[in-house]
Amino acid sequence: MARTDKKLALLVLADGTVYRGKAFGAEGTTIGEVVFNTGMTGYQEVLTDPSYCGQIVTFTYPELGNTGVNSDDEESQHPQVKGAIARNVTDRPSNWRSTQSLSDYLKEHQIPGIYGIDTRALTRKLRSIGVVNGAISTEITDPVELLARVQEAPSMQGLNLAQTVTTPDTYAWSEGTLDGWEFHTADRPPIDPPLRVVALDFGVKRNILRRLTSYGCQVTVVPANTPAADILAHNPEGIFLSNGPGDPAAVTEAIATTKALLQSQKPMFGICLGHQILGLSLGAETFKLKFGHRGLNHPCGLQQQVEITSQNHGFAIGADSLGDDVEVTHLNLNDRTVAGLRHKTLPIFSVQYHPEASPGPHDSDYLFEQFVQAMVDRRPEA
Repeated sequence: MARTDKKLALLVLADGTVYRGKAFGAEGTTIGEVVFNTGMTGYQEVLTDPSYCGQIVTFTYPELGNTGVNSDDEESQHPQVKGAIARNVTDRPSNWRSTQSLSDYLKEHQIPGIYGIDTRALTRKLRSIGVVNGAISTEITDPVELLARVQEAPSMQGLNLAQTVTTPDTYAWSEGTLDGWEFHTADRPPIDPPLRVVALDFGVKRNILRRLTSYGCQVTVVPANTPAADILAHNPEGIFLSNGPGDPAAVTEAIATTKALLQSQKPMFGICLGHQILGLSLGAETFKLKFGHRGLNHPCGLQQQVEITSQNHGFAIGADSLGDDVEVTHLNLNDRTVAGLRHKTLPIFSVQYHPEASPGPHDSDYLFEQFVQAMVDRRPEA
C-alpha cells in the first residue's frame, strides 16, 4: 500500500506465534481457523465462497487488490471469510470492471485484514504444524490477551457450518454463465423441457448454479435441512449436493437425508462437502487433513488421466472406509487422497474439487455434462 498511516494489526496463532502488520478492511477483532490459498488469481471469488465460512485466509500470492472488486465476481451475497491475510495490498485498483477497492469492500462488510507480514513464513508454519485457530486484531495489542481469546474458540472439527451459510428459503435459479464467459455449452442444442434439478445448499457457489443452468437444468435450491420427502416432492430428475464449510461428519441431518435419497435411484452429483456427505451416506468415514487443499492447480486423476483442478477443503474421505459398491474415480496426485467416487450400480458420483472453477481451470467442467447425460438417459422416450 502506498499510504503509511495505516493502523497497526496483530495476528496471533493458537501456538502462540505472533505476527505484527498493518490493518486493511474493517477494524476490530476476528477469530477463525487460519488457512492458506495458493491461487494467483480470484481473491474475490475466494473471499465470497461460503466454503471459507469460519476461516481466516492467507493469500500466498504477494499482491492483493490490484483488480479491485465487482459484483460479477461474487460467489455469494457477501464475503464469507472471518478475515484476510496478505503480504501487500493496494489501495488503487486498476481494472475496467472494478467498482471498489478490496480494502473498502472488506470494511463495508466488517471483515478485518492484516498485511505487511511474511506470508511465506506463515504458510511454511501452517504446513508444518497444520492449520490452527488464530486471531486478527486492531484493538487488542497484548499478544497474551489475544492468545487467550484464540484458545477459547472451538476447533473446526465437529462444527456444522452448513447450517450457518445455507439459504433460509427454497428458491429457483435461472441465470446461466455470464454473457461473454460461456464455454463448452455455447453450441449445445437446448434441452426441452429443461431438466429438473434440486440442489441442496450447504454453501453453494453461484457459478455451480450457473453451470447447471447453462447445461440445460431448471434448478430449485433448497435449505440444507430439507427432508428427503420434500425434495422428492419437487419431482426432480436429478439431485445435486453442493459445496460448503465445516466438518462433514457434523452435518448429520443432511447425511440421513442423502441416505434416504439414495433409495430413489435418481442421478446424484456432489461437489466438495457434497462429495463428503455422499460418501458418509454410503457408509464411508471422513478425516481432517493437516493443512487442507486450497488453490487452483491441484492435479487429480487416475489411470493416466489428469485434470488440473480448483480445490478448497480441509477434510477428506478415507479410501479404506469405502464399501465394495463404490469405486474411486479420481485421486489427488499430491497426496493420493480420494478426489472422486462413483457408485457401481446407481447413477451417483461426486468429486472433492470444484469443476465450476471461479476461480480456476475448466478441465473438469465435463462432469456437469455427465450429470446431465445421466438424467437425459433416464427420460422416457417421446
